[in-house]
Amino acid sequence: MQPHDEHPHVPGPSVWPVGFAIGVVVLLVGLIVSWYVAALGAVIALVFGFLWVRDLTRGTALAHAPEVEPEVATGTAPPADEAPPAEPPAERYPRSKFLEASTLGLGVVIGGLVTAPALGFMVAPAFLKQGSKDHDLGPISDFPEGKFVIATWMTDRSQGEVSRRTAFVRYNGPLGKLPSFTIISNHCAHLGCPVQPNGPLDNKNTKQLADVTLIPTVSIAGFGCPCHGGQYDTEGNRTAGPPVRALDRYAFSIRNGRLFVGKPFSVSHVDGTGSTAKIHKWTLAFPGEHVNGLESWLYPIQPPH
Repeated sequence: MQPHDEHPHVPGPSVWPVGFAIGVVVLLVGLIVSWYVAALGAVIALVFGFLWVRDLTRGTALAHAPEVEPEVATGTAPPADEAPPAEPPAERYPRSKFLEASTLGLGVVIGGLVTAPALGFMVAPAFLKQGSKDHDLGPISDFPEGKFVIATWMTDRSQGEVSRRTAFVRYNGPLGKLPSFTIISNHCAHLGCPVQPNGPLDNKNTKQLADVTLIPTVSIAGFGCPCHGGQYDTEGNRTAGPPVRALDRYAFSIRNGRLFVGKPFSVSHVDGTGSTAKIHKWTLAFPGEHVNGLESWLYPIQPPH
């Protein structure tokens, strides 16, 4: 009969739980920032979790229980030639190890089944391909040189008007052998309110092409935000008010004489005007975020757009 151990095995101090917690934190941050960061966090959590479980299941009291001495039979031993062949000792696997591993494994499975759907619905939309595709705004002839045209279009027709975007488009004339365009977003760089042109519109000559609407302007002196008084010049540079940078712009391409608007990008400021302007472009940032200078250090990580 085995002696009763009044002091059950208690694992000593270990760094594995700390590493596991760090891996979980990196995984959660990665779900917002990048799949690569999430994968790194998952690997760290799995490695440290495995080491932690191994520590918990190794060195238990039952795992090192003293073996019971076999009883010695009394009487005369049988002759050597009649003794049964010795059998190799069978491997012993403590029941405590099996129960601990089963409990931990079942807990992981149940936790995954409960957590995965919630996390999926919470973070998956941020990683769906929500970026805008190139959109046809019409022939170049619809954009008079030197004047802004307010262009609106739907990024996804299946979603309807909720996907409509607005930009101020100006044809700057040829730049070498290629046409030059300025396409400025109407999202204020302060809080994202819709910016309006500071000048009259030529509503009589509005053009409707499929889901694209083109409204020419007569003449404008810049752009203004009706919400908080932000003001911009005709290149989108901030001139007054609370905005932290210039207005965002859109990339564009010309195909078969037609203008296609591409993905948006952020701009810190613009030097010059028209086709000769030097645009200081940055990765698309949210309204209110600095893209350069000391203030930009407050936004070291940009979540998916």
